[in-house]
Amino acid sequence: MPAHSAFSSFLTALYHDHHRWLNGWLRQRTDCPHNAADLAQDTFVRVLLQRESKELREPRAFLATIARGLLVDHYRRASLERAYLDALAVLPEPEVPSPESRALVLETLIEIDRLLDGLKPRVREAFLLSQLDGLTYGQIAERMGLSLSSIQQYMTLAFSHCYKALYS
Repeated sequence: MPAHSAFSSFLTALYHDHHRWLNGWLRQRTDCPHNAADLAQDTFVRVLLQRESKELREPRAFLATIARGLLVDHYRRASLERAYLDALAVLPEPEVPSPESRALVLETLIEIDRLLDGLKPRVREAFLLSQLDGLTYGQIAERMGLSLSSIQQYMTLAFSHCYKALYS
């Protein structure tokens, strides 16, 4: 059987045997049938993008692992969106951006968040203080109660991480 055919059979069986279960599992965690259905579909898209059939002893554990990561991303995006909308709510009316601008900014914030995912919290904090607040390394070191050399190391890690995320 060609590899494509084997993968197609694997994916069809996986979907047929476990989609309903996964959808229920996600519904319990989201309290929203629409979000659960979207996340279940996204889970199977991730499996499809892997393009390799696997001998799975625990297919539900495999699917739950993928879905859990998507669920974390979903809640992180929702939290980021709430924080952005809260910040917009305190702006005077003439300064409120258009719906199109809000959508672009939110999309950019989500991409930045995704880009910085995986950094240790202190490294992320130092990077954001530098890049968003415009603080010097010395000011960051003082604010965080760390040495200048620690901040330099953090920034090297952060820039290296961003470079790898963008160009790998």
